[in-house]
Amino acid sequence: MPEASGDRVVVRWTVGPEHLQPVGLLHGGVHCAVVETAASVGAALWLGDRGSVVGVSNSTDFFRAAREGTALTATAAPLHRGRSQQVWAVEVVDEHGRRVARGQVRLQNLDGADRAG
Repeated sequence: MPEASGDRVVVRWTVGPEHLQPVGLLHGGVHCAVVETAASVGAALWLGDRGSVVGVSNSTDFFRAAREGTALTATAAPLHRGRSQQVWAVEVVDEHGRRVARGQVRLQNLDGADRAG
């Protein structure tokens, strides 16, 4: 991750053969996983030692196909950071700056008493 803070997270990767669905396009589940990971990292860094976070909702839309070799960048930023929940938006663009996907993740802030143990 080239950048990770409680205010912004940037993830870069290149689509490989292991990321493809049978027709040769990037699988949407990869976008969903990257979107939730970027949002979760930012949310956890913002919450810090006050607790931990878990995703409760992930809505990701796909706008443009990506194929093997495409360089992608996901940028996550908070829309809301509250006492009990956070909402983060994540934009995924290709190497030409074209939007490939956009996701929104709602995360629950857990304090120490809420953590699984």
